[in-house]
Amino acid sequence: MSQTIDGPRLPAASGAAKSLVVFLHGFGADGNDLIAIGAEWRRLLPDAAFVSPHAPERCMASPSGRQWFPLTFRDPDERRRGVVAARPGLDAFLDAELARHRLTPDRLALVGFSQGTMMALHVGLRRKIPPAAILGFSGMLVSPEALKTEATGKPPILLIHGDRDDVIPVDALFAATDGLSAAEIPVEWHLSPGLGHGIDGEGLRQGAAFLAGALKPRRTSLRSTSQD
Repeated sequence: MSQTIDGPRLPAASGAAKSLVVFLHGFGADGNDLIAIGAEWRRLLPDAAFVSPHAPERCMASPSGRQWFPLTFRDPDERRRGVVAARPGLDAFLDAELARHRLTPDRLALVGFSQGTMMALHVGLRRKIPPAAILGFSGMLVSPEALKTEATGKPPILLIHGDRDDVIPVDALFAATDGLSAAEIPVEWHLSPGLGHGIDGEGLRQGAAFLAGALKPRRTSLRSTSQD
């Protein structure tokens, strides 16, 4: 990922960002696909700034859309190669956005959809300082066997999937939870009945509540001293 990436942003509703939520869109979409979720979540997350970058590559399967890496569905190793190649550019973007808001890396939350969930899990679990949370919709965990040696932390994770998903079947949800659990990384999950490859209202509600808890402002404990 050599190209500079960018995308639509929403400032914190409170006026001063205390956390950063980054949306990672799916294959063939772009950053405009998810930024509207940020507008919906601003009331529950007033201190969060939102950004939804466009993936760096044009998508051959959808020329008006973008991709984090190519997918032919013919090579079983292409997802692994794809997330590895795309990671440095996304990491650099995340660092730049955190610096823009003068935030520490632990105030970051990653929200992915489909291919964006692959990126959120791969990158988020390997950042030097883990993010505050990872939320994934309709995605999958790439190369779960590598987590035991490559994961750098255990951030809170919530995975949400539709039980009628015919693009990334629901089996991917359970494979991801099994892979994360094998690496001793706690994960919560929610199955949306009747939902295909998408995000429903209940998923949005649960996702927002999950992020609100993970991004809750830290309390600073003060030690009182007495003078004789």
